Amino acid sequence: MNQPRLHHVACLDPKGLHRMAYWEWGDPANPRVVVCAHGLSRQGRDFDTLAAALAPRWRVICPDVVGRGHSDRLADPMGYVIPTYVADMVTLVARLNVERVAWVGTSMGGLIGLGLAALKGSPIERLVLNDVGPAIEYAALERIGQYLGAPLRWPDEQAAADYLWSISQSFGPHTREQWLALTRPQLRPAPEGGFMSHYDPAIAVPYSAFTPEMAKAGEAMLWAAYDALRCPTLLLRGAQSDLLSAATAQAMTQRGPRARLVEFDEVGHAPTLIADDQVRSVLDFLERGD
Repeated sequence: MNQPRLHHVACLDPKGLHRMAYWEWGDPANPRVVVCAHGLSRQGRDFDTLAAALAPRWRVICPDVVGRGHSDRLADPMGYVIPTYVADMVTLVARLNVERVAWVGTSMGGLIGLGLAALKGSPIERLVLNDVGPAIEYAALERIGQYLGAPLRWPDEQAAADYLWSISQSFGPHTREQWLALTRPQLRPAPEGGFMSHYDPAIAVPYSAFTPEMAKAGEAMLWAAYDALRCPTLLLRGAQSDLLSAATAQAMTQRGPRARLVEFDEVGHAPTLIADDQVRSVLDFLERGD
């Protein structure tokens, strides 16, 4: 598999500037660009399989959202919120020097895409929401909050992979090789030896302050944003997802952009876009002319 190129772009925040890393696949002069944005505690290399499949026809951009991967960490952890990430992506698209992009967003990355796509004059022309929508099941947020930001260290890659699998089995079936490939970019050398997680533990600070009341208020805002979408939209859902309910997914096919829904059996939250049928669903949608 060809390896991506690592770049950085400077983004503004209330404390100054921070650098956001992004991985680039394909021809850098190709005007057909797709941005792939990852989930809450993940990073841009999650999309290696999808990006390799897209790269012959697309320029593929996979950012490490600030606080993750090779991006800087914020001085103020309360900046780890969707509006910050949307603003960073506006800067990223400007750096790419293109008028229009397609967007593939998993979980948090989908919410970032939704926020950007709903803006007047948005550059997003096609949108893939991977297992996320305006209504998010609070029990799933509580489940994720149980491990987010935990100060963990592992003696080796296999121990890290075993732990990450124990909290990620909802991703669905993966071979040992696939899971190790997903695990390696999640790790950084720990100062005392072994490995630690790639992300700033402080991303859990605003997350832990989230309440059911805030979730309900945010849901109304997200539905308004969704109803404002005018771009073709594909909704992917793990059939056993505990974050995106079947009822919410069905509602998303009937309002706003009337998303096209594809579900994957034996998968919860969230499809990793590695399995052939998952990759094909994205490729087919991005290549459609409607």
